[in-house]
Amino acid sequence: MTDYSNLSDAEKLEVIKNAVRSYPDFPKKGILFRDVFSVLSNPPIHTLLKEQLVNAARNIQPPIECVVGLDARGFLFGPIIALDLNIPFVPIRKKGKLPGKIRSYKYALEYGEDTVEIQEDQIKQGQRVLIVDDLLATGGTLKAACELVTQVGGTLAQSLVVMELVDLKGREKLPGEVVTLIQY
Repeated sequence: MTDYSNLSDAEKLEVIKNAVRSYPDFPKKGILFRDVFSVLSNPPIHTLLKEQLVNAARNIQPPIECVVGLDARGFLFGPIIALDLNIPFVPIRKKGKLPGKIRSYKYALEYGEDTVEIQEDQIKQGQRVLIVDDLLATGGTLKAACELVTQVGGTLAQSLVVMELVDLKGREKLPGEVVTLIQY
C-alpha cells in the first residue's frame, strides 16, 4: 500500500486528480467524462479525498452546522463530512424521491429542465449549511440547491465540490463562496 502521509495538501490533490479516469465521448460524442468512481475504488486515494473534503469543511468559519449533499454523488461525500464533524446530513434529491413535506425548485438545463427537492423540516432557520457535490460544470444543479437551502431558512456557508470544469463557467452562476479541490 502506498503511503501518502508525507505529502503536502497540493501533492495529495495532484494524486487524487491523477486517479480520476477520463472517458471521451461519454455519455455522448464531444463530452469528456471525469469519473470520480475511479478514486473511490482505490482505498488509499479515497482516504486522501476524504481527508481533503473534511479539512475544507472544518476550515469554514464560522463553523457549518449542516451538510447538504446533491443527488447522487453528493450522497457519497456529504455524509462522510457530516459524520466527521458530528453534524446533520440532508439530501437534495431529484423530484419524487423524498417523502413528507418537500420544497421543489425547477431549473433550466442546456437540454431541458429538471426539478430538485428537499424536505422542508430538515434544516433549521438560520442554520449554516455546506452544500457538497462531486462536479461543478454549468452550475445549474448547484444553483438550484443554493436556492432550496435559502428557501427553507438555511444560511449558505459555502459550496464544496470535488471537481470543477472551469471552461463551463458554472461558478459564475452561483451565490456565495465555492471551493473546488480539483480543476480541469
